[in-house]
Amino acid sequence: MDADAADLATIGHRIRHFRTRGGLTLEQVSGLVGLSQSQLSMIENGKREPKLTVLQSIAGAIGVDLATLLVAEPPDERTAYEIELGKAQRSPLYTALGLPAVRPTKGTPTATLAALVGLHRELQRQASKAIATPEEARRANTELRGEMRGRDNYLPEIERVAEEQVKASGHVSGALTHREVSVMAKRLGFQLIYVDDLPSSTRSITDLENGRIYLPPASIPGGHGLRSMALQALAHRVLGHERPTSYAEFLRQRLEINYFAACCLMPQTAAVAFLQEAKKERDLAVEDFRDAFGVTHEAASLRLTNLITEHLGMRMHFLRVGEDGALYKGYENDGLPLPTDVTGAIEGQLVCKKWSARNAFAQTNRTTELYQYTDTPAGTYWCATQTGRGDDGSFTITIGVPFADAKWFRGRETTTRAVSTCPDPSCCRVPGNGLESPWADKAWPSARLHAHILSPLPAGAFPGVDDAELYAFLDAHSGPLGE
Repeated sequence: MDADAADLATIGHRIRHFRTRGGLTLEQVSGLVGLSQSQLSMIENGKREPKLTVLQSIAGAIGVDLATLLVAEPPDERTAYEIELGKAQRSPLYTALGLPAVRPTKGTPTATLAALVGLHRELQRQASKAIATPEEARRANTELRGEMRGRDNYLPEIERVAEEQVKASGHVSGALTHREVSVMAKRLGFQLIYVDDLPSSTRSITDLENGRIYLPPASIPGGHGLRSMALQALAHRVLGHERPTSYAEFLRQRLEINYFAACCLMPQTAAVAFLQEAKKERDLAVEDFRDAFGVTHEAASLRLTNLITEHLGMRMHFLRVGEDGALYKGYENDGLPLPTDVTGAIEGQLVCKKWSARNAFAQTNRTTELYQYTDTPAGTYWCATQTGRGDDGSFTITIGVPFADAKWFRGRETTTRAVSTCPDPSCCRVPGNGLESPWADKAWPSARLHAHILSPLPAGAFPGVDDAELYAFLDAHSGPLGE
C-alpha cells in the first residue's frame, strides 16, 4: 500500500499518535527528518501529502515501521472521532449551514467529540431521507430519459456483464429457467427464498448478512415474473450499487437493474440473432420475440428498444398508456412528438386520441394486436398495439417505427390509418359539432384525481419502502432456515 492509497488525515493522526506516545516533540522529529516544524505540522494535520521517502524517515524517527503508518485505520477511538468530525465539517452539507467549525484540542473531552460526531451522523441521515416530491421525481426521470435517448436506450457495459452471468449459469438457448436463475444467485452467494409475508411496500428483499433473497410465493399468478424480480435483486450486487443518496441515483439504479434483468432473460447474442433473422424474413413481431424467450409483451417491447437501433439500424418508440389515455411509460428516438408538460416530463400526459395506443381500447377483439399508420406533424409512423390488463386497470403497449421501416414488420399491410395534428388542440381536445357553446357554463364534472401524481414519495434511502416493516421482516426471518 502506498501513501496515495491512504487517507492523508488518518496518516497524519497516526504520525502524531506515535510521536506523542514516544514522548517526542515536533521540533525533535522535524530535526531528525530534515523538515521544518511547520511542514511536519501540516503533514500531521492532513494538509500536505508527504513523499514516500519522507514517510519512511518519519517512521524511523518515531520508532515504527512504514506499514504501521499507512494502515487505513485511526490508531484509537478519540482519533477516529477527530477524523470523522473533520470530514463532516468539510462536507457541503455542513458548510452550506454557514456555521463555524469546531477545532478539537487536547482538552476537548472524548465524550464531546462523540456527541458532535453523532449530531453530524444524524444530520447526514436526515438529509439522505429527504422526501422525494413528485416534482423532484419527474425532473430526475426526465433527465434520465433524455440521457437514455441519447444512448439509443443501449447500455453495452451491462449487456456484457449480463451475458457473462447467463453463460456461467449453464444457459444455452430458449427461455432462462428458474433453476438457472437460482444457479446465478448461488454463484453470487445468495439463496432464493419464497415467502408469503413480504411487506406490502416491497417486491423483494435482499438479506446481505445471511445471503438470502426473499421473493413472493412461486405459485402466485404470473409467477414467471419472479425470474425478473430475482435478477433485479442480484443486479444490485453484480453492478456494485451502493445505497442511493438521492432520488436521481435511486432512479438510475432501478433503470440499471431492470436493464440487467432484461439482458439476462433475453440475452443479447441470442436476441439479436432472432431479431435479425425475423428482419431478414420481413416478419418482425413482438409476439414472436416474447414467446421465444418466455417473457411478457411489455418486457419484449422494451427489450426491442435496447437492441433495434444498435443492431438493426432502426429507430422506434415505445408507449404504455392507461385506459384514461395517460402516458405512464414512454421512449422514442424516432422523432414521435410525445406529449410533455412544461418541464419536459411525459408521465401522466394524455396522448392523442387518434393514436393506436388509444384506438386499441375501442377494438372489439382485444386479444390481437392493432396495426395502424398515423400521419403526424413529424411524419408518418406505423404502430403495433397490444391491450393488457393489470391491477390498475386496462392498458396498451405500443411499439412503432417511421413509415420507411414498417416494411420489416408483420402487420405492415394494414389499411387502418389516422391523422393526428397534436399538440394542436383542434386535433382531439376541442369539442366538436358546436357542443362547447351550449354546455360550457352548464357542466361541473367531478374529476378523477391521479393521487399518485400529487403525493410525495415516502422518505427513506429506498423511496416507497416502509423501513419499519422491512426491518421487522428481516428480524423475523433471520434465524436458520427451516425454523
